[in-house]
This record gives sequence, C-alpha cells and structure tokens, in this order.
Amino acid sequence: MSNQPQVLKGFRDFLPKEKRARDFVMGKITNTFKKFGFEPIETPTIEYRETIMGKYGDEADKLVYSFEDNGKRAVALRYDQTVPTARFIANHFNDLAFPFRRYQNQNVFRADKPQKGRYREFTQCDIDIFGSTDPLADAEIIACTYAAYKAIGFKQIKMVINDRQVLMGALQPFANSSVNVFSIIQSIDKLDKLPVAEVIGELVRKGMGNGEAGQAIEAIQKAKPSENLQKILDLLSSLGVARDEFRFDPLIARGLDYYTGMIFEIRIPGFTAGSVGGGGRYDNLIEQLCGLKMPAVGVAFGFDRTLEAAVQFNLIEDKVQSDSILVTVFDESLVSESAVLAAKLRKDGMICELYPKVDKLVKQFKYADKKGFRYCAIIGPDEVKKGIYLRKDLQTGEQKTIGI
Repeated sequence: MSNQPQVLKGFRDFLPKEKRARDFVMGKITNTFKKFGFEPIETPTIEYRETIMGKYGDEADKLVYSFEDNGKRAVALRYDQTVPTARFIANHFNDLAFPFRRYQNQNVFRADKPQKGRYREFTQCDIDIFGSTDPLADAEIIACTYAAYKAIGFKQIKMVINDRQVLMGALQPFANSSVNVFSIIQSIDKLDKLPVAEVIGELVRKGMGNGEAGQAIEAIQKAKPSENLQKILDLLSSLGVARDEFRFDPLIARGLDYYTGMIFEIRIPGFTAGSVGGGGRYDNLIEQLCGLKMPAVGVAFGFDRTLEAAVQFNLIEDKVQSDSILVTVFDESLVSESAVLAAKLRKDGMICELYPKVDKLVKQFKYADKKGFRYCAIIGPDEVKKGIYLRKDLQTGEQKTIGI
C-alpha cells in the first residue's frame, strides 16, 4: 500500500532468519572475546555533542547525527564506540582494574550515503586494552581479531598492518599551510579504493602541488616498519596468527585523526565490499577528553560487512532448520497432551514450538514448512493411549514412532 509506513533509508528491519544469522556470527565473535579475557560494557546511544564532535577529523564530523533534544541540550548519536568508551574510562576510572580489557557490541550511527555494505545504523564489535603501551597489547588485539574471524569459519583472512608514526614521518615533509598531515593521511587512506591519479587529484584540490602529491605517495610506498611495529609483527606468530595472513602495508592509513601508533585493517579475500574492520593505537584520546593520561589500543569489527561475507561464503549455521520441532495440536480435547509433550521436549534440550491454537493438521504442517522446521510432532488419541508420539520429517515425509 502506498500509505504504508516505511523504514528510513539506511536503516533496516531483520526477519527471523536474518536475525538468527546475526546471532550466530555475534555468538562466535563474543565467545572469542571472552576467551581472550575481554569484559563486556555498554554506553548510551546519545552523548553530549561536545563529547563526540572534534575527535574524528573534519570529514568524519560531517557524518555525526547531532541535534538539540527537548531539554535544549546539544547531543549526538555515537559515531563509533571508541570515543564514548574513552569517556566511560574517565568516568569510572576508580572502578576498573588496569590494564583494562573491554568488549562492546552495540549499534552506531553515521549520516553517510547508503550503499552495499554501508548503512546509517550498523553494529560494531569493539575490543580495547587500556593502560598499556607495550607491543604485546597491540599484538593481543590483532591476535584476538584473527581468532574471531577464524571462529566464524573464514578460511582466509588478510590483516594489513602499519604504524601511524611511519605515515607521519613519510608525509610530514609534504604538509603546508593549505593541507596538514592529517588531511594528507585521509586522502592516502583511499588508495585501496581509488586509482592513484584520483588520490593525487584530491590532494591537489586540497592545496598540494601535482608533483608534491605524487612524491608523497612514492615516499609512503617506500616506507619500512618502525622498530615498535616490527616487535608487534614478531609477536603475532607466537600468538598463533598464521604468517601468511598478516603483512606490513605502508599505504594503510585509517582516516581517523586520533590514531597514534599501530593501525590495521581486516580483509576477506574474495569479498569485494571492502575491509570488514580495523583499528589501532590511540594513546592521547582519553587525555584529550578529560585530562587523564591513558594509553589505549583496540579494533572495531564492521559486523554487518562481516555478516555479509559469512553469508557469501556459506558459513551460517541455522539451527532452527536442523534441530527444531513443531508440536501440533490434534484437537481441542488433546491440547493438554500436546502441552505436556512440548514441555518434555524443551526439558530434553530441543528447540520446540507449540502451535498456539487448534487448527487443521495440514495447515499446521504448512506453517511448520514455511518457518523452516525440520520435524513435526503429532499426538492423537491412539498415541496418547500408547504413550507415544509421531515425529514427521518434513523434508522426507517419513514418520517415526517415539516413546514419550
């Protein structure tokens, strides 16, 4: 109908099958976070605008949903989970044991142009270690990321790693009054998506000479790992990360301004929508927010892209189809018997739905088939007398007698 209410562009509903797929992938990720000792937290959807704005760079700030609430307060929806968590650390410093490991799986909001794999509301899965500058903390973040994607079932993962100090050292000589080094980095960050000529054109429009823009790209292409980054790379193999699934890449820039050291991205070979996550070290953000000196390193998984990749490679297991059963209701006089059977099956650990009204069996079978149930349980007068029920396999049509 033309007057039917619609979902805002860039936002989504999820049907039961889609939500089960999301829960499957989220479960794999969360279980891995727990194995590495990360603890769960949550922060509010809305923060004061001053908390959110000015932390990401001018281009990212344009994508922040900000507004005035009914109390005339300037507020904003969270753009990511890193900045709100920095505020969280400052507020709850005395309640936490440092170094503090946290994981956080919540939705974030960006006023971006919707496209495949990119939405205005989407889920991020974050892990961070606060209170350590040691390369081991950086390596743990990368190793946990690797383990999570392996737990989902990806056969191949490519993690590309760089150091912000490598970028700054190579690109600082090309900064000028029109374009600072952070703006150059934001353009360099697009080299994996755009041809070199387009990135050069963007740098020229920002205020660099054409020759200087080309020289800047050449300078970063020739860069080598820093001593600190080499220590991180050496630790990864000890932590179980396959050597052929990570590499140094001096072109990885991560466009956000708050990164100060190691940075990395996660890519899935064969998945063309872009990287599925990324992160790095940000040692100054909490101090910038509240004056508390607190080094930090972390990563954010792009959950929706990760899910799309998992669907593309057929990694989703839908337990409802394989393990579930619908208990049918034979007639009005046998409602209690069906209820007793459903309770017993649930107690035995089965995923079990009791059809919620008296209806024709053929209609109940069609309902079960549409919902993806593998089995139906039938308990009529004869079955009650014998203390049994019939289990009908909806895929094969086979019926099996089972004692209650």
